[in-house]
Amino acid sequence: MNGEDKRQSVRVDSRIMFAAHHVSKDDFLRVKQDLDNGISLYERPELSNIRTFVGARAALERLRERDADMADFLQHMDAKINVLLKKVDRSPSLLDQLTLQGINIAGNGLAFWSNREYAKGDLLEFYIVLPADNTFIDCFGGVVECQPGKAGKEGRHRISCHFKLIMEKDREEIIQYNFKQQGLALQRRRLEGT
Repeated sequence: MNGEDKRQSVRVDSRIMFAAHHVSKDDFLRVKQDLDNGISLYERPELSNIRTFVGARAALERLRERDADMADFLQHMDAKINVLLKKVDRSPSLLDQLTLQGINIAGNGLAFWSNREYAKGDLLEFYIVLPADNTFIDCFGGVVECQPGKAGKEGRHRISCHFKLIMEKDREEIIQYNFKQQGLALQRRRLEGT
């Protein structure tokens, strides 16, 4: 295994905002062709709401470092505007799909728990929001394995996937996030040991 493969295979268990849904082969090939023609995964109209939401959260976090009171005020205003918009626009949003859940993630793939069973080779689209700086990642993967849950997870399946279509900058974001998480875990262990 070369150095880049090792970096991509560093895995962490984390609780993040996450959603996954099945994608047809035709839809996957259309998105892949667009990407091959220079159209970013993020240029798709269906992602506009989520990009705006995550971008606003990231900007608020940066502002919070300089002016916590202003960031709190703007966060409350953003929440009020979102409530009003939800009352006016009742169409479903990708934001409604995101839930805080535990996943195992690496630069080359991820695993998550689902109530739905998938077949090996099924194509899925993932919406991932990495905590701290609220980095939004949209990518696609193929199911490698679908295992039934163990005690306490009846009716659930552990879905393991390999990334098939991910922007390299997004892969690097995941790798950097994983290294930070591992560093924090080591730091906690050292503090608990002293």
